[in-house]
Amino acid sequence: MPDLNLLFNAANLFVLPFWVLMVFLPKWGVTKKVISSYLPFVPLAGLYLYLFFGTLDPESAEAFANPTLPVVAELFSQEKIALTGWVHFVVLDFFTGRYIYLAGQRTGVWTIHSLVLCLFAGPLGLLSHIITTWIMNKGSQTEASDPNTASA
Repeated sequence: MPDLNLLFNAANLFVLPFWVLMVFLPKWGVTKKVISSYLPFVPLAGLYLYLFFGTLDPESAEAFANPTLPVVAELFSQEKIALTGWVHFVVLDFFTGRYIYLAGQRTGVWTIHSLVLCLFAGPLGLLSHIITTWIMNKGSQTEASDPNTASA
């Protein structure tokens, strides 16, 4: 197996250009084209597949089949399994960020803050996007129903 630190750094560095595009150049045609594609996920999913099957043995498979917190904590103390879990997080956070970006492009909902949160803590970025969408939709509903804001 290659150097685990190298794989860890490669996974982290691989996704950074995509995050930069979504956060800093969201309207650029290249960003829209690249992020709309599933191709950026292929190398990450391939790395995950490699790590998953490289770390799976009868003992770890049995532990993951019926997990308890102490068992999972013990499993993740092994570098190979921790790296596999980390790549899992990187892939899913990136996929969630992609969803937020594409939804924002489609609806006009502001996404920069949600994307930044998602980069560091995927579920918090998703929650931020849900709340932002709700607030913006609430505001547009109020505006649409307010006769004082209707145009003549």
